[in-house]
Amino acid sequence: MNESIPSIDLHRWKQVLQEEGYRLTGPRQVILEIMRTTDHALSPINVYDRGRKNYPRLGLVTVYRTLEKLAELGLIERVHQPDGCHRYLRAAHGHQHMLVCSNCGRVTYFSGDNLKFLFERVAGETGYQIADHWLQLFGTCPDCKANPQ
Repeated sequence: MNESIPSIDLHRWKQVLQEEGYRLTGPRQVILEIMRTTDHALSPINVYDRGRKNYPRLGLVTVYRTLEKLAELGLIERVHQPDGCHRYLRAAHGHQHMLVCSNCGRVTYFSGDNLKFLFERVAGETGYQIADHWLQLFGTCPDCKANPQ
């Protein structure tokens, strides 16, 4: 059930960006590397702080624009937070759901689509024809449970 964050082909990401007309500037490459290597949902400020360690001239506007473009291209996805803010994580492969640690932001993917009965009940009660779903669960990861702060 527990699946690690999917590995990505950085070359493919770069190719997709170039095909869309985006130059691979130093700041963008730093952001790509951060998003490629994290298993935590990161806010734009998290990406900015991490990126400035390797590229001190990284601009916050560049971080926001790059994250938006990567999300638009389906390379990363928004992780909605209970407080209404977004964090970002590389996109899952195929149809997967995510568990998000409310404490540290770590994300674990899981699969399972046995939601047919729920969809039928909701459709019957509301009259909607359900076409798709997106499931995101929040809780505390094993590391944070073992080491509460």
